[in-house]
Amino acid sequence: MQGAMYKNSLLRTLPRDSVSRLGLKPVVFELGHEIERPGHTIDHLYFVEEGMASMTNTFADGSQVEVGMFGYEGVIGISALMGTKRSLNRVYTQIEGRGYSSLVELGRREFQRGDLFQELALRYVQTQLVQAMQSAGCNAKHVVEQRLARWLLLCSDRVHSPTFKLSQEFLADMLGSTRPTVSLAAGILKQEGLISYTRGVILILDMAGLENRACECYGIIKDHLDNYTEFDSGIAEAQAV
Repeated sequence: MQGAMYKNSLLRTLPRDSVSRLGLKPVVFELGHEIERPGHTIDHLYFVEEGMASMTNTFADGSQVEVGMFGYEGVIGISALMGTKRSLNRVYTQIEGRGYSSLVELGRREFQRGDLFQELALRYVQTQLVQAMQSAGCNAKHVVEQRLARWLLLCSDRVHSPTFKLSQEFLADMLGSTRPTVSLAAGILKQEGLISYTRGVILILDMAGLENRACECYGIIKDHLDNYTEFDSGIAEAQAV
């Protein structure tokens, strides 16, 4: 029997015995909760049920930019299953929530069994690569209003709600832009009746309109994040050849 009780896509897809071997422990993700820090050992895997976390690159001047996003669809700390001992990035909660943790050693044992957990973990790595590449291209090609619309939609998808708390300073960091630029872009989306933004609380008023305002990158990233557990891995075909 699969883990139908879970909201996390990966846990929900795994058989019950596989989930049991992960030794999951409940965890609450408070706003700003530090999950990984550069140079620090990765001791746990985290499976988000509610909320969202960002992976960022931090520069010498203290500024940062988002290079990855985590929600209910996958697992945080997956690089530790492939030999990484210390994190290269900062990972922290940007929208509070809850989930589960698993000791890296337990996750590594399950990964090395070569069963469904390994297959799903590798698919999720591919999904993160797609997200990173698409975001990099988006940041270079598309205007800030499109990028902001894309990012707000992805946030909404991760928390299953049109309402969430985000500061303009945080939005600027995530988009690799300046606060005045993001403020102007948010003002344009607000004037168009797509969002409201008051005291750090964002409400998406017109989901379809915001999707039309966003670039095509939103649909590409969303498709991979939502459906990676169902993608054909090609493993069966390779074995049959």
